[in-house]
Amino acid sequence: MRKVPVAEAVGMILCHDITRIVPGREKGRAFRKGHVIVQDDVPKLKALGKEHIYVWEVTPDLVHEDEAAQRLARHAAGPGLRWGEPNQGRVNLHAEYEGLLKVQVDQLRQVNSIENIAFSTLHNNRAVARGEMVAGTRIIPLTIQSSVLEEAERRCARPEPLLAVKPYQPKWVGVVTTGSEVYEGRIKDGFYGVIKQKTTPYGARFLGQVIVPDDPEVIAQEIRQMVGEGAELVLVTGGMSVDPDDVTPLGIRSTGAEVVFYGAPVLPGSMFMVAYIGHVPVCGLPGCVMFNQTTIFDLLLPRIFAGERISREEIVALGYGGLCLECATCSFPNCSFGKTV
Repeated sequence: MRKVPVAEAVGMILCHDITRIVPGREKGRAFRKGHVIVQDDVPKLKALGKEHIYVWEVTPDLVHEDEAAQRLARHAAGPGLRWGEPNQGRVNLHAEYEGLLKVQVDQLRQVNSIENIAFSTLHNNRAVARGEMVAGTRIIPLTIQSSVLEEAERRCARPEPLLAVKPYQPKWVGVVTTGSEVYEGRIKDGFYGVIKQKTTPYGARFLGQVIVPDDPEVIAQEIRQMVGEGAELVLVTGGMSVDPDDVTPLGIRSTGAEVVFYGAPVLPGSMFMVAYIGHVPVCGLPGCVMFNQTTIFDLLLPRIFAGERISREEIVALGYGGLCLECATCSFPNCSFGKTV
C-alpha cells in the first residue's frame, strides 16, 4: 500500500475501510475497501479528517486485512460453523445449528501468540444457538506477510480445526425419583417437571418416571430396568445429601456403575453425582436442581446431549468458575459460571 494525499488519490483504489463515527449515535463504514476514489469523494474524506489515505499496490508477499481474516476464519472453522464477509478488517464466525461449541484452547493460544494475529472466541463447552456469533478474527495492521499468515493458518487448522459445533443427539431419558415421602404420597414430586423443562430443548424423549422409596436395592433395580428398556440417560432425583436416610448415591453405586464423581466443586450442585453403566450416563440430582435456576446440571447437560463422556478431571476443573452468584436476573450462560479457562 502507498500513502498519498487525498487530493491526489482520484482514480486510485482504497485499500482499507474508512469509518464514520457520530458520537453517541452510530459507528459505520463510510468507504469500503476496494472503492475507486472519485473527485466527489475528496471533500467527504476531508470532512472525515482524512488528509492522506492508503491506496493499494499489489505485492506478492503481502496479504490485505480482509483476505487475511477470511483465510483465518476458513482454516479455523470445523463442522457446524460458517463465516461472513469482512467488515472493517474483521470476519465473524457463526454457528450453523444448535449445539455444543468446542474450542481448542491451547491451539487458540498458539494462534494468538503470533504477532499481529487476533482471534477471539466464546468459552469452550458452551451451548450455542443457530446463527449465534461464536468467534471473530482479524489481523492488526492493514497488511501482513504471507509467511506469517500461512503459519497462523496452520495453527488454526491443525491438529484439528480450532472451532467446531457438535450437534445435540436426541436421547431416551428415564427418571427415577427417590424419597419415601413422595413414594407414600405425603408430598408431591416437583422434580419431573423441572427435568422435562431443562432437557427437552436438547432433544430428550422420555421413557417415563418411576417413584421409589429410600431403599438402595430398589433404586439400583429401577436404574438397571431403565437401562434395559433403552434409556440413554438416567436421572435419579433426591436423596443425594449425607443424611443417613439419603441413600441414592449408594443405590447408584449398587448398579455396578462406574462412578466418575460424587461431590462436585460447584455451587450450587456440590452433591451432584455422575456415573456410567456402559455408555449410559446416570446422574444423581441434588435438590438444588429443583430450586435453583442454574446449577451444575445446566453446565453438563449440553455436553451429555452432544455425546461427550464426562471425566473426573473435567469435573475437578469446574471449581474455577464454579461459583454461581445467583443474580436476581439470571444471565447464564453470559456470565462467569462454569467458565473454566
